[in-house]
Amino acid sequence: MLLYLRLFKESFSFAISALTNNKLRTFLSLLGVTIGIFSIIAVLAAVDSLKNDIKGSISSLDNSTLYIMRFSFGPSTIPQWKREQFPDVSYEEFQFIEDKIPNVGAASFSLNVNPETIKYDGASVENVEIAAVTSGYYDIESLQIGEGRFFNESESNSGSPVVVLGDEIASSLFGNLDPIGKIVRLYGRKFTVIGVLEKQGSGLFGGSKDTAAILPVNFVRRLLGDNNKRAFPAIVVKPEPGVDLSEFNAVIAQGLRNFRGLKAGEENNFFVNELQGFTDLIDNITGQLNFMGWIISGFSLLVGGFGIANIMFVSVKERTNLIGIQKSLGAKNRFIMFQFLFEAVILAVIGGLVGLFLVWLVSILMTQLTDSFEFVLSYGNMFLGFILSTIIGLVSGVIPAISASKLDPVEAIRTGM
Repeated sequence: MLLYLRLFKESFSFAISALTNNKLRTFLSLLGVTIGIFSIIAVLAAVDSLKNDIKGSISSLDNSTLYIMRFSFGPSTIPQWKREQFPDVSYEEFQFIEDKIPNVGAASFSLNVNPETIKYDGASVENVEIAAVTSGYYDIESLQIGEGRFFNESESNSGSPVVVLGDEIASSLFGNLDPIGKIVRLYGRKFTVIGVLEKQGSGLFGGSKDTAAILPVNFVRRLLGDNNKRAFPAIVVKPEPGVDLSEFNAVIAQGLRNFRGLKAGEENNFFVNELQGFTDLIDNITGQLNFMGWIISGFSLLVGGFGIANIMFVSVKERTNLIGIQKSLGAKNRFIMFQFLFEAVILAVIGGLVGLFLVWLVSILMTQLTDSFEFVLSYGNMFLGFILSTIIGLVSGVIPAISASKLDPVEAIRTGM
């Protein structure tokens, strides 16, 4: 054991000597490993951060939540030309599902509309995300009210001119004033502020309710009409706890088929999308991004591996005389081989550690630049970078190490003289 510790120490000294005596050559050779490790770990960290940000933005929703609309969350066997002819879901269908379908815990009808400008006295906020929904939206999204309240079922059904603002919108419009009861203008109409959501913070792609305004969908329906191309309708349904999701999905699909008068054998002209399907789609996309990152970064690692092998072949040639002396004094082939193998691994790990350090610096910089988006460099990715560096060193150093261990001691001493 002590022998191998001394061997490791000597190999480490030789590796450091190779770095200091041949700085440019070693730098260029290790550059491939550094870039390769940096590329792979940076891609993995970026994809992990993106996945965490997207899933964090929908964390308030239960995976059992269903989205009924004319579009699918994922790939579909139905041709695109046929999907484009599907009718939009309607408010009447929402009422049917809410009233007639069993085991519905909460349901909401929403219209996705273009951003608008909200005004209060001399202040205004542009590009405000408008959430036109029914009162059930509060339970589905598990909203947290910071001040005031959410609109009730009566206000929702009648389309009352009331609005619940995100924290950032309220701060921009009112500053330190109490927003509750204030009158704002939206769509050229007056709305009474009845609530302000708790601050959430935003992600890389936004999506935070801090910059949203939530108002009764029936007000927007009266304003825009039910067939307005500027509005995209959807029905969101959350089943009661403990309900079998697949059976619940089938009951909703059959109920909606009956409501639309679809005959047996006819395809559904709507999609009942599961939130779990959306998260699976995210996992699939991020998995493909990771795969592409591995392919691209693999070329850098290949170049880095050749660079390490080149250093080791040169090192064997420069130390041929020393190898001959060691073998003549009784050093076994295994000792010589491990000596150069350790040296190759140490050089590769040094290049990998530099790459990891660069990823760490980039993660800090990206987190600072993107405000609330957190660029995550996990311990798992750091460990992966270390393991990859070790593997590159082993693979790149094994042939030079074997060639060094097989040198004839007499010929080695003669060649080195």
